[in-house]
Amino acid sequence: MEDSWHSAPQEIKDFVHNHNRNIKGILNGNYAGLYLHGSLAMGGFNPKSSDIDILVITEESMGSEVKRELIRLFLRDSNSPYPIEVSFICKDQLRQWQYPCPFDFHYSEFWRERYTEELLNGTAGLLNSNPRTDADLAAHITIIHSRGICIEGASIGEVFPLVPRSDYLSSILADYQECLLGLEKDPIYCSLNLIRVYWYAKEGVISSKQEAGIWAIKEMPKEIGITIKKVLSCYSDTKDICRFDQSELARLREYIEELMQAIR
Repeated sequence: MEDSWHSAPQEIKDFVHNHNRNIKGILNGNYAGLYLHGSLAMGGFNPKSSDIDILVITEESMGSEVKRELIRLFLRDSNSPYPIEVSFICKDQLRQWQYPCPFDFHYSEFWRERYTEELLNGTAGLLNSNPRTDADLAAHITIIHSRGICIEGASIGEVFPLVPRSDYLSSILADYQECLLGLEKDPIYCSLNLIRVYWYAKEGVISSKQEAGIWAIKEMPKEIGITIKKVLSCYSDTKDICRFDQSELARLREYIEELMQAIR
């Protein structure tokens, strides 16, 4: 499993291009571009489990009815077969960088049930919730600058501001803290994320989860490497059963925390 955009099967590319056309149709003249980040851009995309990570740029902020049309689109097409995580940002929100970054609309499978309820009830609490900012966008935009793919629109350098290193680090450290707490619940995602945050903090390398795991096997002690090999195998193959002892996860967490403390 080493798929990136350039080596991805045609059905994955068709899914993205079809989705891009559908978004353009809803936005009409307000569409400015669509950009990929995440594993489909960097490599390590697993068609059985990975999200397709997208940023859409608009000329102006969208109205509630347009957002409802987008919700209907994502409820229909996301997870059929690939889950989509997408944020919409208008040009004004990127004109002068601020952290956390403002955005206009967001969809992921995490919000499916809530959006479904709002459509059924005719409410718009989530659509109109404030403040609409997301610290994660600092990481997404940094990755787009480093490894992103422009599907349509102006070049990445023209569209996206450069994110200060301090904001990028703040963004990924928030995810790092969540992964320390959630390691037992989601050992595959959290293990690889802990490693890639450490790798960036240590050497400034922006990596995919897969790349971070491969690096860790080479760089970390054998005992830790055995656990990481298991994590990578489960990440790549999406095995139905991936069992981890509490002791090996605790050992991994303590080891990475010691490394992080040493460079802070």
